[in-house]
Amino acid sequence: MRYTLYITVTLFFAMPAMAQKGSRQLTLEDVFKNNIFQVKDVPGFKGMKDGRHYTQLDKDGGHQLIRAYNLDDGKQTSSMLDNTTLKAGGGNLKIDRYELSKDEKKILLFTESENIYRHSVLSKVYLYDTKTGNEQLIDNENIMHATVSPDGSMVAFVKHNNLYYKDIAANTTVQVTFDGAMNSIINGSCDWVYEEEFAFTKAFEWSGNGRYLAYYRFDESKVPEYTMAKYTGLYPEQYTYKYPKAGERNSEVQIKIYDIKTSLAVNADLGVEKDQYIPRIKWLETEQKLCIYRLNRLQNKLELMLARPATGTTEVIYTEKNKYYIDINDQISFLPDGHSMILRSERSGYNHLYHYNWNSRKLTALTSGEFDIDALIGVDKVNKLVYYTAAQNSPMQRNLYVTGWNGYGHKSLTPEKGMHNITPIVGYNYFLDKFSSINKVPVYYLRNAEGRIIRTLEDNSILQSTIDDYALGAIKFMKVKGVSESLNAWMITPPGFDATKKYPVLMFQYSGPGSQQVLDQFPAGNYWWHQLLAQKGYIVVCADGTGTGFRGEAFKKKTYLQLGKYESEDQIAVAKYLGGLPYVNKDRIGIWGWSYGGFMSSTCLMKGNDVFNAAIAVAPVTNWRYYDNIYTERYMRTPQENPNGYDDNSPVKMVDKLKGTFLLIHGTADDNVHFQNATMLTTAMVAANKEFDSEFYTDKAHGISGGNTRYHLFRKMTQFLLENL
Repeated sequence: MRYTLYITVTLFFAMPAMAQKGSRQLTLEDVFKNNIFQVKDVPGFKGMKDGRHYTQLDKDGGHQLIRAYNLDDGKQTSSMLDNTTLKAGGGNLKIDRYELSKDEKKILLFTESENIYRHSVLSKVYLYDTKTGNEQLIDNENIMHATVSPDGSMVAFVKHNNLYYKDIAANTTVQVTFDGAMNSIINGSCDWVYEEEFAFTKAFEWSGNGRYLAYYRFDESKVPEYTMAKYTGLYPEQYTYKYPKAGERNSEVQIKIYDIKTSLAVNADLGVEKDQYIPRIKWLETEQKLCIYRLNRLQNKLELMLARPATGTTEVIYTEKNKYYIDINDQISFLPDGHSMILRSERSGYNHLYHYNWNSRKLTALTSGEFDIDALIGVDKVNKLVYYTAAQNSPMQRNLYVTGWNGYGHKSLTPEKGMHNITPIVGYNYFLDKFSSINKVPVYYLRNAEGRIIRTLEDNSILQSTIDDYALGAIKFMKVKGVSESLNAWMITPPGFDATKKYPVLMFQYSGPGSQQVLDQFPAGNYWWHQLLAQKGYIVVCADGTGTGFRGEAFKKKTYLQLGKYESEDQIAVAKYLGGLPYVNKDRIGIWGWSYGGFMSSTCLMKGNDVFNAAIAVAPVTNWRYYDNIYTERYMRTPQENPNGYDDNSPVKMVDKLKGTFLLIHGTADDNVHFQNATMLTTAMVAANKEFDSEFYTDKAHGISGGNTRYHLFRKMTQFLLENL
């Protein structure tokens, strides 16, 4: 069947964002060594339980201080801790982060932190008593997930794959589990694939009264192993860990509920099926029951179960099915009546909020329309109000809204167009709003319950002054017709842009399911490198193609079973349109991306070999058979079920189409997208007698950073583009 591809474009220009003002030229040193465009935030901001104060981690000379402030006027009300007075660290303890106990009388201090994978961190942990000034080392070794019990009497933590808790008053430690072992059994912490794909790593939760510890037990003994060489010694060290690739075995997961009083644990009844996922657990606040999420391996059926802590017996209270897949989220809030909750679901074709009563099985929509809810910010259980952010005005924007939990009284609380990232404060009388737009640096506002700005905590005026010194290209939004849909995009033009000239174009994208790169927020990430390229005469364009987020389920899930097909077709369509513009040199169009974006840039260079002249792929997936099973099977099912879906859009399978210049970059210690992806692609290109350029970073993970690495990487990419595009 033949079809005709119509490509049209409509430009709607925002005011030029950070268009040329000053005269300074960007350098790689500015961006990657000196970090002159670093955004300031409000470090350690935490709302306090009275709903009228907040704490913050301040720096004062050589001191680190945790101070309390009044929300209304910003005046300091107390100094809770000064690190120079601590015995730990000899009066010079570097506080990486802190956590307040529920009663705010104790503070957990985390120091000497070291990352393991994306979310997991080992730290030396101290407990500080704000009344006595005493400090207590939780354990002699670095530990994970230290968490104070709700009553403030204990601290639970994980060490060497076992779960412990410390009795603060007695200064004694109780070991809860004893079978933890590397690459075999994990208690209270996640295995690699859960951490990466379900985005959590602390795998235990205190019950509201502090009597029970519910925790995960992962048996990963039968999960296939992956080994990476690390080249720091005379002989390379082999690092081995469990990594289930598409179609391979997962850990067997149990949920155990440990009774502090009896020192006994029961197993929650998860059903007879072992090949399934337990992506979340959460205690109900009003009664001692544990909510357990149960998700089938195909990830298209989600059940919420309630478990009784004394027996482990469970009952299913909610079931949701989807013909594609279900995205897991934390958007659930149990209500005081003990038999209803507020939840988020995509069941209507868009993400919306619902009130659900599991006694009557009645589901009531609180929001509706052709837009997506972004986040359930919180539920005011006193005034029966639900706060949420949504892309109601535009897929590229987020605003804060409130409605009654009966679905009436919808109201917008943030009128400014752009991106509002909201942190609620206890009582919902105040909200911290990090606001920015494409032409406004991030500002941290304190708002009241009506949305009125009370005051500004940080305005990033120093950053704005720095930006004003540089000659920057204008960034504008545009809409481009892809293969079948209108796509959101942005374009950066060189300073002093002249429409009578011809410019080369570099396209940037990520393109992964549900992702977004085209947003009305202050640009971050690689933006300053893109501006550097604009100063060197390049137009930079980014388009969010089919499969990206906040345009409804049909648009996002069209890529199901065929990752890479529709996304690459859209990028090729956009490139063809750009090549027809009078100010674009159609023989100088390139594309680049990282991770999923690297998969796409590789695919586009090969499938669109008559359009793209150069591509850079950083840490790309080159065949989905090499990637983890939770992510891959969610969108592709297994290789056994869908072999063509895995192979038809794999760069490894289409190297014969490679014509343009290609730069492949990867870290050799990438625990996420394995270096194997790069080696298999290079093997295929060599076999096909194709020329390519490459850069491999020894012992670097997926982010390829540390020391001089980022600077070196982007210098290599810049040189490649200057020579080949």
